[in-house]
Amino acid sequence: MTRHDTQRNPSPVLTHESLGPMRVPTFDDVRSASERISAYVVRTPLVRSPVLDHIAGAPVWLKAENLQVTGSFKARGAFNAVLRLSEAERQRGVVAYSTGNHGQAIAWAARCLGVPATIVMPIDAPRNKVDRALAHGARVVHYDRRHESREAIGMRLLQDSGGTLVPPGDHPDVLAAQGTVALEALDALPPAARENLGTFAAPCGGGGLLAGCGLVLNALQPDARIAAVEPFGFDDTARSLHSGRREVNDPAARSLADALQAATPAELPFEINRHFLSEAWSVTDEEIGCAIRFALTELRMVVEPGGAVALAAVLAGRLKPGSKDTLVVLSGGNVDMTLLATLMRADDRRGPVERPS
Repeated sequence: MTRHDTQRNPSPVLTHESLGPMRVPTFDDVRSASERISAYVVRTPLVRSPVLDHIAGAPVWLKAENLQVTGSFKARGAFNAVLRLSEAERQRGVVAYSTGNHGQAIAWAARCLGVPATIVMPIDAPRNKVDRALAHGARVVHYDRRHESREAIGMRLLQDSGGTLVPPGDHPDVLAAQGTVALEALDALPPAARENLGTFAAPCGGGGLLAGCGLVLNALQPDARIAAVEPFGFDDTARSLHSGRREVNDPAARSLADALQAATPAELPFEINRHFLSEAWSVTDEEIGCAIRFALTELRMVVEPGGAVALAAVLAGRLKPGSKDTLVVLSGGNVDMTLLATLMRADDRRGPVERPS
């Protein structure tokens, strides 16, 4: 765990090391994004479970982004970014790099809006995510994430096509729309629960989801703690908050949570997160597997490993609500079915979930 004391708001402009000056989005950008994307994305529900409340010892509200268009919250940022393109930019197309969910989302948004899309994806990305990007009409370019830079490949493709880069984290329109997850969740909370809200917890890879949501929580719920949850071995955000600079993960690290295997926090999200995040936790593959099984058996929902890490932190006792309500984001549901079957078979060796009497 890393606790971070928030002292000031982010600077309005960031000088990105490779993309140059970049606007830092604001809460007003989140509200504008909410209106812009409303016709294209799902207003996902808040879900409660008596069993989960019993385990946590307090009310837990789950924002079910696994039920979102394309199966993850990434659809929000993808649509907002593509909708913001000029007609000339749309004709030249977009380039995105992604471990899977952002690529699917860009492919879907581009298809809906008639925009050519090229997605740079790792060769070890889950096949289901690659297939869906292809099914939406995108061109997929593979790379080896251990030895090649997706950013460098993306820049070469941009030079060839004249298109627009839409990265998963370092893009103000993407981050602003990811913040609509928190905007919707706070709006849907009953007044008493919102008044008693203690913690907002979400999965963290590059940090874009938490950065967008941090803008909302800072404006509307400033007393709530904001917690990042990462896979064990990919705790770069926790270490970066501690050191004050963007730390890099061990290239040999592995995790079930393929969607969260960022090499280092994205620059724009970290500029926001270093001001607003209260703490960061990491969870093991075993704990992630337990959360996936819990979601399927108790919630009747499919959640992918990366989407389940914040739930895993609650179930494992990392996040302790005390007497406060907690908001937890289930960020995606695009799990490989073979992996899901393997994880469910492992449940046969475990005891029953403790239930309220």
